[in-house]
Amino acid sequence: MKWEVVIGLEVHVQLNTASKIFSGSSTAFGAEPNTQASVVELAFPGVLPVLNRAVVDKAVRLGLALDATINKKNVFARKNYFYPDLPKGYQISQMDLPIVGPGTLTILVGEEEKVVRVTRAHMEEDAGKSLHEDFQGMTGIDLNRAGTPLLEVVSEPDMRSAEEAVAYARTLHSLVTWLGICDGNMQEGSFRVDANVSVRPFGQAEFGTRREIKNLNSFRFLEQAIKYEIQWQIDTLEDGGHIEQATVLFDPDSGETRMMRSKEDAHDYRYFPDPDLLPVVLSDEDIARVASTMPELPGQMKARFVAEYGVSAYDAALLTTSLAHAGYFEAVARATGQGKLAANWINGELAARLNREGLELAACPIDAARLAGLIMRVADGTLSNKLAKQVFDTLWTDTLGADEVIERDGLKQVSDAGAIEKMVEEAIAANPKAVEEFRAGKEKALNALAGQVMKASKGKANPAQVQDILRQKLA
Repeated sequence: MKWEVVIGLEVHVQLNTASKIFSGSSTAFGAEPNTQASVVELAFPGVLPVLNRAVVDKAVRLGLALDATINKKNVFARKNYFYPDLPKGYQISQMDLPIVGPGTLTILVGEEEKVVRVTRAHMEEDAGKSLHEDFQGMTGIDLNRAGTPLLEVVSEPDMRSAEEAVAYARTLHSLVTWLGICDGNMQEGSFRVDANVSVRPFGQAEFGTRREIKNLNSFRFLEQAIKYEIQWQIDTLEDGGHIEQATVLFDPDSGETRMMRSKEDAHDYRYFPDPDLLPVVLSDEDIARVASTMPELPGQMKARFVAEYGVSAYDAALLTTSLAHAGYFEAVARATGQGKLAANWINGELAARLNREGLELAACPIDAARLAGLIMRVADGTLSNKLAKQVFDTLWTDTLGADEVIERDGLKQVSDAGAIEKMVEEAIAANPKAVEEFRAGKEKALNALAGQVMKASKGKANPAQVQDILRQKLA
């Protein structure tokens, strides 16, 4: 390719506190419009913001997980702009002194790991919501969301493809839900992504002019929007045009981005320290208190799974995409003593079935105990892989355990050497051409003979024993 893509993401993580960042108003989703907006959010004269301590703790929690600098002194600032759903005429955010400084996030792209630098994460309040669809010729304003606490997590422009950007967003989404600081519900706006996209000729040191795609609330839209924007910018430049710095929106129906406004820079917002809020000053004890409540992090758990259960680093990364996946795997691995086999089934058959049915792990009809029962029968030779998949399909739609299904459906693998030897002899006698080809050095002929034995046994013969006895008979 002639062009290099440069992507940085700004992710708005809605913190799952019971009340708003500067008032006691509820943050519950779905209430009637304007029923959860206090005089603070409505910007009545003389009201003062009071900082919610839980917001600070959750910000520190994320900073520790990103191995980032925690700024012991951080300052709130006023970001000034006019918009109908911002009654004060400014948003309380952080600018020069955010609570979380530089850190890193390791992502998995295919089977390759990449470290993306995180510039900062700062606390801020959300704005309200403008509703255009329900009011012909007018706009409705719902201020329930105004004042909801956010962490804006800003990456460096380290990503070079839409796939890397999606991997970063997914990894961050997994982390904030893992930490218990965000519910991660993208449909409700709890996790929203802005993507800064530019292109430049390969070998050029300077960045190209970026365009910011706002408010992407699904990973699929994020990928589609970035891919469209990349191609649009390349086509524009190759046709002799130039890129204007702008904010754009993505239209999922057309699959295209469209310009919303020319992009503002920081100086356009006239940031200055908020005179109504003192600087937040954290002590070592404050940080240590939050650190003492931290769970085992995905990276730490990944390393432990490799060491303790003997799984590959790639499998361990898939198993630690969420606490639910990690807990499910560990329950199966401990029950069976078969870490690799458990990883193979969870990352393979189970993941494929969940994906095909559009289900999350929480809705999986096979719990860890029943999958463990199936894996035990594979490990002890009761089931071949083929029969195990048949039992798995039954477990998906039935409430029985693996042993009950095996007994009811007569699916126990045949491991009796005498019975298998008889079937092998019959297959050899019936297929002289395959026998001749194998003895002439064609290894594939053995598989054809083994297939005949498996067919005769209705898939119940132990495949390893079939291969061994065939080799003995044909030696």
